[in-house]
Amino acid sequence: MLHWIFIAAIVLAISLASGLTFLAYAFEAVLLLLLASRVLARQWITSLTAERETSRVVADVGDTVSVVIRIRNRGMLPIPWCLVEDLLPRGALMFDPPNLGQKGRRTKLLMLAPRGTTELRYELQCNTRGYYQLGPTVLETGDLFGLHRRYRVAAAPHFLMVYPKVVPLLGYDVRSRRPLGDVRLTHRLFEDPTRIAGVRPYVAGDSIRRVHWQASARTGELHSKVYEPSAIAGLTLLLDFHQLSHDPRHEPFRSELAVTAAASLSQAVYEMGQQVGLVTNGRDAADRIRLQGWGFDMRTRDAARKAAEMLPESHRLQPLSVPTRVGADQLLRILATLARLELTDGLTLPQLVVECMHRLPRNATVVAIIPAVTDEAIVALTMLKRQGFVVAAVVNMFDDYDFAQASGPLLAVGIDTYQLKDEAGIASVVAPLVHSAAA
Repeated sequence: MLHWIFIAAIVLAISLASGLTFLAYAFEAVLLLLLASRVLARQWITSLTAERETSRVVADVGDTVSVVIRIRNRGMLPIPWCLVEDLLPRGALMFDPPNLGQKGRRTKLLMLAPRGTTELRYELQCNTRGYYQLGPTVLETGDLFGLHRRYRVAAAPHFLMVYPKVVPLLGYDVRSRRPLGDVRLTHRLFEDPTRIAGVRPYVAGDSIRRVHWQASARTGELHSKVYEPSAIAGLTLLLDFHQLSHDPRHEPFRSELAVTAAASLSQAVYEMGQQVGLVTNGRDAADRIRLQGWGFDMRTRDAARKAAEMLPESHRLQPLSVPTRVGADQLLRILATLARLELTDGLTLPQLVVECMHRLPRNATVVAIIPAVTDEAIVALTMLKRQGFVVAAVVNMFDDYDFAQASGPLLAVGIDTYQLKDEAGIASVVAPLVHSAAA
């Protein structure tokens, strides 16, 4: 703008000195037009506001989410044109079919009267689990001649979390020596006061809480309760989500299949009333939320969009963990973690095992969901086995021959393996034990 003013001032001075009055008037008019366009463009963009409403912030695969953007002109001047665009992440639209299917338009060119309001409506079809940033909204306006344009980022984003698909399971079977449910211990390490195994004569030193008062009153001599040792079994899911472990030719299908299997296993065990947990080396998509404010004077549309989008990646290396326990909210915590999970280039599977091994409960089966059986994976799972954990491996492979070759080294060290071939095969991985437990 300053260089235009400088040029106009020089031409105006030359025109006046040369006696070219009409040329001077013309440049005065151009200068006034430039100033008026700049002032009006700034006034219009500061008068614009936008608000977003979504029908839900948590959804399941297959649900539809409605989005409404309300654009308002707070000023006393009409706005001749305004281009509105509600942003969606590129990763949600790049596949076919897209992770978020769109019905309606997210971009609209409109006019606004003084104190006027209009709406932009569209719907999103949730096709794939994930954590998606909806918005913010980029507003663009300017003068009628296109000399000055102004951009603004408005309507703080909403975040839509789509839970992973859960396949109904016929049962749970990792052929563990430690089945699901209350199991009898071979070594009497702890006693469960809720399980009475019998009654014996009182021995000096027995706690008063151990005395069986009904038997004592009936026999006339003190008797003590004998408790049965027990433990609660369940599983801890160990999900390998390292980027280099997954073949790019099979992505994103194989990684999404692993998440579906983990979610399905979690729900089956949760519904049986057993403890369940999750440990993974993937990244949390919520870590990529951009924290900067949006009070920028954007010069280009691309700059406005770049400043508003989520960060392309996160450099967090800490593993994601949902402690193994029984609880009313345990399944929702695991599903939320799986919904936000992304492939990472951080911790490998052996590093993940070393990092979290001391936090894994020994009274739960460790079920490792791995995309390939490498030497490093064998060493990591064998280390868990030698530390006293009951370990099973679900190998995410389609080809039967490749699976047979991969499972050999794991079977040799006493680790049961199961093939995760496709979505239809998830149920068969965990079926027989539930039937036998219900019998």
